[in-house]
Amino acid sequence: MAATGIVTRFAPSPTGLLHLGHAFSALVAWRTARAAGGRFLLRIEDIDTARCRPEFTAAILEDLAWLGLDWDGEVRVQSGHFAAYAATLEALRGRGLLYPCFCTRAEIAAAAPHGPEPVYPGTCKHLDAGEAAARIASGAAHAWRLHMDRAAAGRTLSFSEHGERRVCDPMPFGDVVLARKDTPASYHLCVTQDDEAQGVTLVTRGEDLLPVTAIHRLLQEVMGWPEPEYAHHRLLVDAGGQRLAKRDGAPAIRALREAGLSVEAVRARVGIFE
Repeated sequence: MAATGIVTRFAPSPTGLLHLGHAFSALVAWRTARAAGGRFLLRIEDIDTARCRPEFTAAILEDLAWLGLDWDGEVRVQSGHFAAYAATLEALRGRGLLYPCFCTRAEIAAAAPHGPEPVYPGTCKHLDAGEAAARIASGAAHAWRLHMDRAAAGRTLSFSEHGERRVCDPMPFGDVVLARKDTPASYHLCVTQDDEAQGVTLVTRGEDLLPVTAIHRLLQEVMGWPEPEYAHHRLLVDAGGQRLAKRDGAPAIRALREAGLSVEAVRARVGIFE
């Protein structure tokens, strides 16, 4: 991909106020696009309808503008595209690449191999189709999982990270959830579909998401979507070395503004001065 004409994005979830970690990520993506004469897009990832709030969306737009960021085109709001995600899910079901899972989180945690994150052991993968359909018809709660064995069969996946080609393997993640009752489409599905829909050519995001790039590359290959390049950046951490996060009370941009800090001072805190 040429250095000019790139399209990248910042995609926050409106579950709280933007903090310094968000500011760093947004500024990195914005500066990358503007330096290359490319486009910087803003996307609101609000698929978690139980936790996302319109007032946080409004605050995100206001805080980004205060930081001096501008974006190209209309803001894409994920909750306005559930029908498009549903069509993709239906296409995957039609190809036999999804199956319903009726396991609870507690059941999965008890049955999954031990590790930092429980990997689904495939309990429902071999359910009789008739039994599964009857349970769905009865109103049983269920999620839709990607049949990883089928989806990844015969594929050797890789991606370009800062211009370096890397091989990746989605199999260790197991049969990931692509939809559930309370979330009509998962992060993995939405982020890859949105990048395709918006013509994103460079995915700029935190290095904590580097491992799941394997899942996203698989979905791109399965769906025939273009492969973007990737640029995962470092994460801002606190004095104890923990990454800044909403749940840990990371300093909100709004609070810093109200405390009288200037845009220049906030940019200095995240190490971006220009």
